[in-house]
Amino acid sequence: MSAVSASKAKREQKRLEREAKKASEGKATKKTKKQIAKDAEEKDVDDAEAQIAKLKLQTDEDGISDRVTTGVLSSLVTSRDIKITSVSLLFHGKVLIQDSVLELNYGRRYGLLGENGCGKSTLLKSIAAREFPIAPHIDVYLLNEPAEPTEFSALEYVVREAEGELKRLEDLVEETIVKSGPEDPVLEGLYEKIDEMDPATFESRAAIILTGLGFDKVTIKKHTKDMSGGWRMRVALAKALFVKPTLLLLDDPTAHLDLAACVWLEEYMKRWDRTLILVSHSQDFLNGVCTNMIDMRMKKLMAYGGNYDSYLKTRTELEVNQMKQYNKQQEEIAHIKKFIASAGTYANLVKQAKSRQKILDKMEADGLIQPVVPDKVFSFRFADVDKLPPPVLAFDDMSFSYSGKPEDNLYENLDIGIDMDSRVALVGPNGIGKSTLLKLFQGILQPQKGRVIQHTHIKLGVYSQHSADQLDLTKTPLEFVRDKFSSVSQDFQYWRQQLGRYGLTGEGQTSQMATLSEGQRSRVVFALLALESPNLVLLDEPTNGLDLSTIDSLADAINAFNGGVVIVSHDFRLLDKVAKDIFVIENKTATRWEGSILDYKKKLAQAVVL
Repeated sequence: MSAVSASKAKREQKRLEREAKKASEGKATKKTKKQIAKDAEEKDVDDAEAQIAKLKLQTDEDGISDRVTTGVLSSLVTSRDIKITSVSLLFHGKVLIQDSVLELNYGRRYGLLGENGCGKSTLLKSIAAREFPIAPHIDVYLLNEPAEPTEFSALEYVVREAEGELKRLEDLVEETIVKSGPEDPVLEGLYEKIDEMDPATFESRAAIILTGLGFDKVTIKKHTKDMSGGWRMRVALAKALFVKPTLLLLDDPTAHLDLAACVWLEEYMKRWDRTLILVSHSQDFLNGVCTNMIDMRMKKLMAYGGNYDSYLKTRTELEVNQMKQYNKQQEEIAHIKKFIASAGTYANLVKQAKSRQKILDKMEADGLIQPVVPDKVFSFRFADVDKLPPPVLAFDDMSFSYSGKPEDNLYENLDIGIDMDSRVALVGPNGIGKSTLLKLFQGILQPQKGRVIQHTHIKLGVYSQHSADQLDLTKTPLEFVRDKFSSVSQDFQYWRQQLGRYGLTGEGQTSQMATLSEGQRSRVVFALLALESPNLVLLDEPTNGLDLSTIDSLADAINAFNGGVVIVSHDFRLLDKVAKDIFVIENKTATRWEGSILDYKKKLAQAVVL
């Protein structure tokens, strides 16, 4: 090879090496950009999740509470009763409560009432955070989040928490003696709590509570890290009941319970001898547990004696009397104004007119009687659909197990049919397979034996406990619904009307969904469900988070619907209103219950062991 050829070959080799290096660098750069984009996307997701978490916790970017409260402690610092005057509560600048009195007497059980979004949960969070003045010796526990995922079993978790509470009380006794001496009256209550705890019985008493809440010999030993959120919520509830704080705050405690556990909890809470504030959307639960009610209507805290039924009766009587007084006063005002207008220029009549004007001015200065403002009542409907001939949805000799092994069967040789007139309620303990049955209806799961028969024109609508997870909580309801159904309409006004039909109005439509109550988010999901126009609806715990009037609206919508409905719910009142057929899920089959749902509740109550 000539020198020229060798030189040329060498230059070509270097060129190829430079191009290879350049390509390699370019590839690395491209990979880096892709990684940067991926990292940025993950960061955006993390930032969004952190933002949602802070909004749910009602804290700002610095972790400071978004709530603004005022209140003056009017009860004795040593008392177990609590009386706070001049109570006000603002959230994101919105007034939830103003110039009210919060009075809680030891040993009374208060039901907290109000429509979705009025601030019930926000009030409980403020009390738990001691943003209102509360005597330091009164321990407060708010149940609104599940137990932490740990290596401890449900039983170990509750016992350890109880041991921690016992140590806290003993430390508080020592601290009180050092600061105030052994004669401090606060010590009497602390000694009483320590004596009641009785460490020798921790494990047996914790087991009784956990069993009442639905745990069995296997699940009671399960690590909390291996439990679903619903079961960890039960562990947190068991802890609260076992520790027995002076002031217990329960925010919808039945949301994750089955009917049997709801009945057990109702019977247990009837005997609760400390102070309780309860938010519940189950009317029969409020009736069974509460001795007093607090109503958050009209940005005031209005106190009533008795349970929910007594509250309704008293409130109705007061409103009737208020309207009578209002009408009488308005007639008197109209009469006075008519006299003044007709007085003319006669000297004696002018003098009388001035006198009556003073009466009118005094009435206005003292405050005129206001008319009763009725509760917001809305009614929604599922769209009418074409009738389908039976069978619309049915199981034919169906058997199913998750493992596929016959010995693990949840169901065996099950026959059940649903048609367009069905109003079927499925009842039974959690974990027995009610949600599994709904998944088999949908075709999400397939049976090992037998078949699931679906009409060719069936259109299923599904509402589950986790339906709200499909919502983008960083968006407003208006934005979310418009984006999801952009092909229907881009007009915000159109979607305002659609959401308004489901009880979501005003600020509720334009606020980030993370700041809305669970009930308000549920209304968005119901709007989405109805927009899909299903001819058969499967409802899995649809009442969670809904206020009482919304539950009534849901019952009316189910009864007016001309399609079929299958429902799983722990709300006896809803089931009593809508269920035509009740099937008890047990012994690997579904057995028709011949009595009413209230008869079924009585049967469960008879089996309660406390």
